[in-house]
Amino acid sequence: MFSSTGRLTDLICGNAAANAVWSPRATVQAMLDVEAALARASALHGVIPASAVDSIVAACNADNIDADALMTGAAAGGNLAIPLVKQLTAVVKASDAEAAKYVHWGATSQDIIDTGVVLQLRAALDLLDADLLALSEALVMQAQAHAKTPMIGRTWLQQALPITLGLKFAQWLDAVTRHRERLAELKARALVLQFGGAAGTLASLRDKALPVAKSLAEDLNLQLPALPWHTQRDRVAESASFLGMLTGTLGKIARDISLMMQTELGEVAEPAAAGKGGSSTMPHKRNPVGCAAVLTAATRAPNLVATIFAGMVQEHERALGGWQAEWEALPDLARLTAGALSNILAIVPDMEVNTDRLARNLNVTNGLVLGEAVMLALGDAIGRLEAHKLVEGASKASVANGTSLFDALADNETVTRHLSRDQLKQLLDPANYVGQAQAFVDAAIANSKKQER
Repeated sequence: MFSSTGRLTDLICGNAAANAVWSPRATVQAMLDVEAALARASALHGVIPASAVDSIVAACNADNIDADALMTGAAAGGNLAIPLVKQLTAVVKASDAEAAKYVHWGATSQDIIDTGVVLQLRAALDLLDADLLALSEALVMQAQAHAKTPMIGRTWLQQALPITLGLKFAQWLDAVTRHRERLAELKARALVLQFGGAAGTLASLRDKALPVAKSLAEDLNLQLPALPWHTQRDRVAESASFLGMLTGTLGKIARDISLMMQTELGEVAEPAAAGKGGSSTMPHKRNPVGCAAVLTAATRAPNLVATIFAGMVQEHERALGGWQAEWEALPDLARLTAGALSNILAIVPDMEVNTDRLARNLNVTNGLVLGEAVMLALGDAIGRLEAHKLVEGASKASVANGTSLFDALADNETVTRHLSRDQLKQLLDPANYVGQAQAFVDAAIANSKKQER
């Protein structure tokens, strides 16, 4: 029997559903599902007797497999399929000695392992697909709700110009929309059968090779590739690339949220929940634990992607090391991505927004961040360079005297000659200098909804 116990940290950076997809039992069951489908497809075309199918299919249950013996056998044989087929054959033989002769007919170990991984990958991508849709819907909601909520934009971690919180949500949304597009394209290319026999020719099945392959693909609901791909790992690498990019985007979102959640800013916060985000020693703490888990995944993911990319350089028709390196890297990467996505999805819909702190932080420079708006307005009258020099001087005076930029500008004769006090106030209102933020929010939402159609 298989233990359901994994690493003690599996639910910090993962989630139960994704962990289950890549569990030891699920891995074995996926390979057994391929063996069962192979028996059905082979019998359909007369390669093995139809009478052998029921016994083989009945035996293809992970509960029939001794996990400890499988691990020991894999260490000796170099992969899981060799000892798995040995155990499966013994189980079938116990009930039907004749049927046992036809277990694993015409396939090679890599066919079973790769196709099993594809089945697991399909389940993992389906989980991501559903969560990406949910995240898109949550981001649309937040972008709409805060389309006109002004906040300070930051470049190089310094205050820059006003933006809106809705625009920040829209930027996240637009990236998620592209990932949903990539995922749809990836599924079409990556979810394919691997079935080539010992050297990728299916010579053992003679003239029945292509019909069996077609039926096997149909049985497993996978695409039938033009030819086997034992050492052509671009499909796996593309899957890893997608997972890595998605995790990077989720890390970007988590970085933004955690920075905005710092005590000194206090602009947003992860949703409160019992036992979440506390400190073992400091009762006042409310830590961004969800963001931390996402950032952990984003830190680990690039090296896992790199491992899979490095493994693409393989030898002739069957690999020596590169293929084997995928066995742990791809599941770990998929689990991390799913966990990061579920953590972001747990934050975004109910994220707490402190509009008072957003407004306070926007005005912390006493209007200096709106200097560009005044400069451009004055530039129409006195030229850009002269306007820049004037506003720069007023900004320095504002800092030196501890006054607002409005006060510094309102005392300047050149400014008042061209701009009234009301005009100056309008120019120094952050809500009036967010550019095309609303249009960009609308565009991101429209793109997201187009993807849903």
